[in-house]
Amino acid sequence: MDLDVFVAAHQAEWHRLEVLSGRRRLTGEESDELITLYQRATSHLAQVQATAPHPGVEGRLTTLVVRGRNAVAGARAASWRDAARYFTVSFPALLYRARRWWLTVGAVSFVLSAVIAWWIGTHPEIVRAIMSPEQYEQLTKSGGEFESYYTDHPSANFAAQVWTNNAWVAAKCLISAVLLGIPVLLILLTNVFNLGGGIGMMASADHLQLFLGLLIPHGLLELTAIFVAGGLSLRLGWTVIDPGPCTRAVALAEEGRAVIGSVIGLTVVLMVTGFIEGFVTGSALPSWLRIGMGIAVEALFLVYALVLGKRAATGGEIGDVEAADRTDHQPMVG
Repeated sequence: MDLDVFVAAHQAEWHRLEVLSGRRRLTGEESDELITLYQRATSHLAQVQATAPHPGVEGRLTTLVVRGRNAVAGARAASWRDAARYFTVSFPALLYRARRWWLTVGAVSFVLSAVIAWWIGTHPEIVRAIMSPEQYEQLTKSGGEFESYYTDHPSANFAAQVWTNNAWVAAKCLISAVLLGIPVLLILLTNVFNLGGGIGMMASADHLQLFLGLLIPHGLLELTAIFVAGGLSLRLGWTVIDPGPCTRAVALAEEGRAVIGSVIGLTVVLMVTGFIEGFVTGSALPSWLRIGMGIAVEALFLVYALVLGKRAATGGEIGDVEAADRTDHQPMVG
């Protein structure tokens, strides 16, 4: 099948289907025409997929078919079912499809943090250059500033404050996507220095166990959420350079909607970390239990992203909004 000829031959009726499916009221004659055009578009989509696959044409026809079906059967109203679908299908599929980005960001961040921690922990002169001995003692001693940070405020207020701060960091990572993700590198690097510096100073004071006991309960999932935000931002920026099989405009639109949609999921993830940091991290629970809870929550998230996400992605979900809600794009043949 010559795809150029096929598109030229049917473009007019596809446009007509688009017009009719967008009207709120139709005459009896127009309703019959809508049904006929919808059936033809369905047939055209199957024909293209079977004989001349093309992302642009398939995308256009998929959108038309969904809109036609909604116009014929009645549009779907937003409901709690949409929220359930987002958290069980769309968001995990997005996490899985972007896994190479955020897992790489996480791995690089941890390696750099370990290097910085070793450097600071084995070179006392670096600590002395950063702060005075009194400041160092006040920060790292048992009951000092680091430990009291998690216990000096009411749990509910502290949890809300932590959630807000972390959500803002994630939002800055995602917002930086409009600048090709370049600013997110500075955000991630700052995060690396904070993590590595904290581990190095507490290790040099022989309080590494205390540090990890207060960091791991909430920190594993919190850091992962930041890595996801950073990875998505970098991935969207890379789409400008390499849009893949779609046109650059279509690829950016799809990835942009997915990134915007991820704000909801990451907000919920950071709400969980804020709750843990406010009510568990500084609690009187034994360290092994607090650390175990942190590891368990992180493991659940990884299963959610990599197992449930793989299942959704294998089923064709890309993490974008549903086809009926996407912006139309004209078929590109060449």
